[in-house]
Amino acid sequence: MSLAARNALIALGITIVLTGTVAYAISYLNRARVAELSAIGDKLSIDILSLDTQFSLLTAAPCDSNASSTTLISELADMGTRLAYAENQLGSDNAQVLRLKDQYSLLEIRDYLITKQLAAACGTKPPVMVLYFYSNAGDCADCDRAGYALSYLRDTYPKLRVYSFDYNLDLGALKTLIAVTKVKNTLPAFVINGKPSYGFTSLTDLEKQFPKGALATTTSKL
Repeated sequence: MSLAARNALIALGITIVLTGTVAYAISYLNRARVAELSAIGDKLSIDILSLDTQFSLLTAAPCDSNASSTTLISELADMGTRLAYAENQLGSDNAQVLRLKDQYSLLEIRDYLITKQLAAACGTKPPVMVLYFYSNAGDCADCDRAGYALSYLRDTYPKLRVYSFDYNLDLGALKTLIAVTKVKNTLPAFVINGKPSYGFTSLTDLEKQFPKGALATTTSKL
């Protein structure tokens, strides 16, 4: 065998090995992503059931201070972060991502309604709640900045309730929430303690949208 033929065979072998390695790596990453999405989905399903069960328990003693203070808000924030990561990895139009966003949005709506119902039943002041509507369809230049600002406020004030929704999500419950709160398709949009506002310029301006003293009376991290 000539030297040229030998070198050609070696080059071919290396190419085959590299191609196989890349294909395996891509397959492995895809399987890992699917597994991660499945885990998020399982967690969401469990938390939906948990929230329903929690509400049933609280209706028996809705004004018990120890019981009513137990919520899924921190878990919601964590799942929202993981779901955003999955969406960035697989795309906002991925079927499984959309299904998980539906589940996550339903969980947020349920927590929002339960929090309001408990406050009304017990005659207590509800926490400051923010409904945040965004779009990741490329038609909202300020949505990312608004999301980061709300994440900062949520981390700074742990009792602040922030619920984030994709305005374009094809979900009946979300469309009803949009209709009830009368939120226009001018994004980013906020409903802060029932009052809608639109657009985002800075964190300082966003803070001014909150009722006077609302953030000051919310326990902040030291």
